Amino acid sequence: MSWLTHRIERLGLAVVDASRAAIELWLVYVGTIAGIWRGLSRRNGPKGEVARQMYAIGNRSVVFIVVTLGFIGMVMAYEACTQLARITGDYSQVGTNFARLIVSDFGPTLTAMMLATRVGAGIAAEIGSMKVTEQIDALRMSGVLPIDYLIVPRFKASVIMTVMLTTLGGLVMYGAGGLTALYTFGVNPHLFFDLQLLRGRHLILMLCKAVSYGAAIPVVAGYCGLRARGSSEGVGWATTAAVIGSSFAVIVLDFVISAAALFVTGGDL
Repeated sequence: MSWLTHRIERLGLAVVDASRAAIELWLVYVGTIAGIWRGLSRRNGPKGEVARQMYAIGNRSVVFIVVTLGFIGMVMAYEACTQLARITGDYSQVGTNFARLIVSDFGPTLTAMMLATRVGAGIAAEIGSMKVTEQIDALRMSGVLPIDYLIVPRFKASVIMTVMLTTLGGLVMYGAGGLTALYTFGVNPHLFFDLQLLRGRHLILMLCKAVSYGAAIPVVAGYCGLRARGSSEGVGWATTAAVIGSSFAVIVLDFVISAAALFVTGGDL
């Protein structure tokens, strides 16, 4: 009986901790949106901080995104053409369907997953280091809101650069897939690079996903950084939690946005 009571207590504590974490994360998100609405005042961050974060998030991720998504596009195209060769040998629809999948799902989602590992970890490590060294407490004592100073610039930069990197990554995936289909299976480039199945709703869906992912990653990573405790061990925990939390947020948002799009379009995506 005592064993059962102990299990129930542990389950209750886990539920309470999860609920508290969800509330705190929501407050960080609300505080970030409020900081944006307050505008770029002189206390929202150092001058040019948004541009510096755009460089750190976007420019320094270009090679990582291009190489990773390029190889993924090659693998996807190779697997698709291999299966078609075994079944029908008809490659007339492989390029158009490939483009639609990249634009509506794989492009933004895979880009965001890559950014969650690199950018999320970096944001959490930087903010976590400031937290354990009491620099954030110093900001509060100076009358500066830490969220406005630390998360808002990263939020803006992340949304902008995620959209741009999604576009670049999608183009690289599509191009790498087309070259793989051409040189491996002899697929006509004019046939592969046919965008007849691509519609405006696919582009809107890509934009919605990219913006949502770009907003979620700095909020989750910043929240993990603000929760860092202790010394370097706390920063390590915050970094790990940021990568896991950001990746999980991307997956959940992908499901929610895709389900909503299917509902709105009546299943015609």
